[in-house]
Parts: sequence; structure tokens; C-alpha cells
Amino acid sequence: MKDLEKNCRVALIQAEPVMFDKRASLDKALALIDKASEKDPDIIVFPELFIPGYPIGLNFGFSMGKRTEEGRADWKRYYDASVVAGGAEFTALSEAAKKYGAYVSLGFSERDAVSGTLYNSNVIFEPDGSCKVHRKLKPTGSERVVYGDADKGYFPVTVTPWGPIGSLICWESYMPLARVALYEKGITIYISPNTNDNPEWQATIQHIAIEGKCYFINADMIVRKDSYPADLNEYPAVEKLPEMVCRGGSCIIDPFGHYVTEPVWDEETIIFADLDMDLPAMCKMEHDAVGHYSRPDVLELIVNEK
Repeated sequence: MKDLEKNCRVALIQAEPVMFDKRASLDKALALIDKASEKDPDIIVFPELFIPGYPIGLNFGFSMGKRTEEGRADWKRYYDASVVAGGAEFTALSEAAKKYGAYVSLGFSERDAVSGTLYNSNVIFEPDGSCKVHRKLKPTGSERVVYGDADKGYFPVTVTPWGPIGSLICWESYMPLARVALYEKGITIYISPNTNDNPEWQATIQHIAIEGKCYFINADMIVRKDSYPADLNEYPAVEKLPEMVCRGGSCIIDPFGHYVTEPVWDEETIIFADLDMDLPAMCKMEHDAVGHYSRPDVLELIVNEK
């Protein structure tokens, strides 16, 4: 492990996207970057699918062997609100990263520039405005009728003064070999944009921080029932949801599995933390999952990168 800068300040943004609205979600993201930057963070982290929101509870008219025209219209509305990587939205976010000299991680619904496929993606912008995009390897459950499997951008990492950082989106973290693929790249900060407000997820993220001897940034979002557009064709499904559809629970875990910041529920907020970057190396003294505590002569991971 190369020498790391001692301190990394993280701004973890727990906020509600503007559902189905690309422009308004982007404007909110830019405003939150401005606000977070008042405390001079090194890394600013947003939740999963912040642009244009995670459509919890919707199925877009899909059922086994059937679709509906109303559902197709709602899906096209979501498609239109999705972002083509490298487009105008990326330019605006890139300029914000350059303006504040920060790394910015943000989840978005990615619209392929050539095909008609959507991907559940996460982008990390660097202070020079460059970026890397990670597409979710395997959409979870009914996500599979909305988003395609990643066909590139499997395990990109961003090299920073605080070590390599990378992301796995939501339940990708339940793919053990995907975690190891990131560990093998030496990540010190593991970013998880997600919508997991279930209590058992907290046990998962503590385990991963211990296993990988890295900081775990748990970036969850707030979604309220009244945030959905009332003119969706599938709005009857929305009416069945609880008032607080996603409660958040964003927090930061250190490499010992301890909370640096406790989970925050049911509110929009920016969580700030200063990370001691001596810990990822110190914690590897007795346990390094891809170093001295591994058996490459017995176990081997082969990653097919594109």
C-alpha cells in the first residue's frame, strides 16, 4: 500500500431526489454540492439513482408474459429522465467537482448512448473533471425489468491521495466475489450507493468494513410517497406505499466495523466525517483478505474486465 494522506473529509449526502425529473434532480445535486463544499470536503457522496430517483414500488406494467401500454408510457417517462454519460448533466457535475477540487460520487439511471437500455450506474468525478462510471452487475429482483446487466465498467477504481476508492451499488455488496474484486484493487474507501433502509443491512456493512479493512460509506436516500408524480399511470401502486418509502440510514463505518457516524433516519441531511487514513493499513496487521490472510495457491479469483 502506498503512503496515504492522513485525513480525508467526507460529505455524505442523504437526500431525496426529484422523482422522474432529471433537470430538477441535477439542480438539487448541484445545490447540495455547493452547500457541502462550505465545509471543504475531499469526497462528496450521493445515494443510488439520485438522478432521476429510485422508482420503489413500481413495476411499469410488467407481469409474466404481459406488459401494459400505461406501464410502457411510465417507463418511457423514466427513460427520458435518465442520463447519457458524457452529456450535459455530466458537464455540470464535472464543473462542480473542478470548482471545489473534490471527488463527487453520484448514482444515476444511465441511458445507453447507442441502444435503448438503461443501467443502474454510479459515477465518480475527480477534481480535474474526469470521471469513471460503474454499472450495476446484476440488477436486483424487479429492477431487472428496468435495468440491464452491466456490459462494461465492472470494477473501476479512482486513485486518490487517500488510496483507491470504488463503489458497489446496493445488493451488489451481497456478491462476495465482487467485493473481493475491489479488495484486490486495494480500495481504502468502499462507497455503497443504495436504498437499503432495512436493519439487517447495518450488520452487512459492518461486516464488509471489517472484511475489507476499509471505510464503508453507506449512502442511502430519503423517498416519500408524496414525492412521486401524481399523474403516473401506475399511481395506484404508489398509493399502497407507506408515507416514508425509504427512511435512509446513511452512515460511515471504519475498518474495525465501528460507526464513525451513526445511521441517520427519516431526514435529509449532510453527514460530515474526518477519516483517519492510517486505519486501513493498521487494521491489516492481523488480517488482510487479499494479502497475508489469503491462500492464492488454494483460492483464485479470475475477473473478466472490459
